[in-house]
Amino acid sequence: MKNITSWLVIAALIVGYAAVAQEEEKTEEKGYQFTEDIFIDHTSVKNQYRSGTCWSFAGLSFVEAELYRITGKTYDFSEMFVVSLTYSDKATKYVRMHGETNFGGGAEMTDVLRVWKEYGIVPETSCSGLNYGEELHTHGEMDHLLKAYVDAIIKNKNRKLTPVWHEGFDAVLDSYLGEIPEKFEYEGVEYTPRKFADMTGFDPDKYVELTSYSHRPYYEEFMMEIPDNWLWASIWNIKLDEMMTTIDNALENGYTVNWGADVSDKGFSWKNGVAIIPEEDKPDLSGTEKEKWESLTAKEKQKALYAFDGPVKEKTITAQMRQEHYDNYMVTDDHGMLLVGTAKDQDGNKFYIVKNSWGTEGHVYDGYFYASEAFVKLQTVGICVHRDAIPKTIRKNLGM
Repeated sequence: MKNITSWLVIAALIVGYAAVAQEEEKTEEKGYQFTEDIFIDHTSVKNQYRSGTCWSFAGLSFVEAELYRITGKTYDFSEMFVVSLTYSDKATKYVRMHGETNFGGGAEMTDVLRVWKEYGIVPETSCSGLNYGEELHTHGEMDHLLKAYVDAIIKNKNRKLTPVWHEGFDAVLDSYLGEIPEKFEYEGVEYTPRKFADMTGFDPDKYVELTSYSHRPYYEEFMMEIPDNWLWASIWNIKLDEMMTTIDNALENGYTVNWGADVSDKGFSWKNGVAIIPEEDKPDLSGTEKEKWESLTAKEKQKALYAFDGPVKEKTITAQMRQEHYDNYMVTDDHGMLLVGTAKDQDGNKFYIVKNSWGTEGHVYDGYFYASEAFVKLQTVGICVHRDAIPKTIRKNLGM
């Protein structure tokens, strides 16, 4: 009898330990678990820190990834070279427009391509843009000062502009970001910005910017009505499924995708490294589960939907939904990033791997995050890809 009792005790302990182990395993697995499907080589994560220059970081990250794909060579280009020249040109337009246009640190991928074509590029070592006693980019003071400068030029009481006002503006830029180098040395060779850009072999004319909105005709270019498009540059308009097909086709064939999107939605969690668009109506619930859900307050429902403790059912995104969000300022030109691959969560749901420009320190995925298919469908403002990354049928529709 004692032996039987002992074995029962041992069995109970084994079952108990197993239950504890299972519970610990569940706890450890709480949250999203991703398995990579595609991961395209690219350069390291940078840090824009306290500056509104994501567009330059994302744009040059895209160029660097393209050059690695094409040549196998790694470059680290100067984001502040592009920022400085864009700010300078933006000041001219702002003054000509009597201040009736956007002016600030923001811009678009278009600006990276334009600066490359018109001025060239320099390596990070020749223009770090940190001439003001900071180790990381901190543009609050500079942004306010530059805006005050051009506003003062417009409001001046001389009744005409002096011929040196723009020289003064550029002098402020130079004080903060450093002078644009006319010549520099790279790997033992002397270059100008133009010759350096040409040496890399990158051709801006081979890249196409695309979006998908129904208020403009498909397969035509239109001027994207967003504040940071100070150039009033055009972008090609295609259908929503074609935009997603283009993204997938690019990644599947080894091309990264420059991605302009809105990350202000509450479905974006940098802390958790996940971006989702939950289905808020919870139509798949039944029985006591449904009763429990319906008994929650609106605040409690929101907290449960955005807990990021595991896969959730997400909204079905339509072209109409995208248009409504765009029309009502729910999706704006918020942030520039780089799509570098795809992954699946533990339930098999598709996610895109996103390279950000907020540094790596203390982040769960070392500067990357995972955006669900629904998030990308709804929050994308525009993309830029190599022409060859666009499927042939879509290129044909665009007349390319």
